[in-house]
Amino acid sequence: MNLFSNGQDVGKRREAFKVALAAPEIARLPGAFSPLIARSIEEAGFEGVYVSGAVVAADLALPDIGLTTLTEVAYRARQIARVTELGVLVDADTGFGEPMSAARTVSELEDAGVAGCHLEDQVNPKRCGHLDGKEVVPTELMVRRIRAAVSARRDPNFVICARTDAAGIEGIDAAIERARAYLHAGADMIFPEALHTEEDFRYFRAALPEAWLLANMTEFGKTTLLSAELLEDIGYNAVIYPVTTLRIAMGQVEQALAEIKEHGTQEGWLDRMQHRSRLYELLRYEDYNVFDQNIFTYKKGADDA
Repeated sequence: MNLFSNGQDVGKRREAFKVALAAPEIARLPGAFSPLIARSIEEAGFEGVYVSGAVVAADLALPDIGLTTLTEVAYRARQIARVTELGVLVDADTGFGEPMSAARTVSELEDAGVAGCHLEDQVNPKRCGHLDGKEVVPTELMVRRIRAAVSARRDPNFVICARTDAAGIEGIDAAIERARAYLHAGADMIFPEALHTEEDFRYFRAALPEAWLLANMTEFGKTTLLSAELLEDIGYNAVIYPVTTLRIAMGQVEQALAEIKEHGTQEGWLDRMQHRSRLYELLRYEDYNVFDQNIFTYKKGADDA
């Protein structure tokens, strides 16, 4: 086992990710805000990992309004892809600029070792998909973004997903027409953002029976939370939980800090913490220790001369 990478060829990870998308069972992709979370997602038995643009921004204490850069997103994506054998899908916002920027984005994310990304049809700079006040670009401009991204792709197994935010602005039928255009431009999968109800998800699926579709189950937004089982029954290929792990972690952190401030000790939280031994398991601490001891005790032999 290589301790400093996931040990699996990136091409094989991308192939496995596409197989998961094509399978009858829905691919569940929890969001990871750090490499350690990605490793937890893998050990929990999920089919993939998602890297949310909103979470990358939040982890930098920034709002999700297009302030993060391609460099920041690609760097975090590379860190996460390094530690997991699961395919990693990355939120690439609008491609960080014009269509040529979208092409460079795909090239950088391929180099980062991820399995795919999604590009959206919002005006640049974008806003969180579940906020009001969004604007979308003309369909023709988004088509150029997708074509540029597809033209820059070197590995045909790298998934290019097109997200449309048009449902809440132009209506669901307009979003469906955009989705058809994006598929024709070369997108592998469609992500209809901020659909409201189960009926919306069913309507979108019925209109695009052959397309791979991704559902977003984010908390506190415009979408009714639907189970993975129901989404699978409707016919969705993948579901993301983009901010869930961050919200869980931050909720616990704020409660614990308040208690420590009030009582002057963290003792009341010991049974709610991840134990040191479990953290060391996730970090593969013992494997590093063995590696270090083998190197430290190495002695040059006759065959090494």
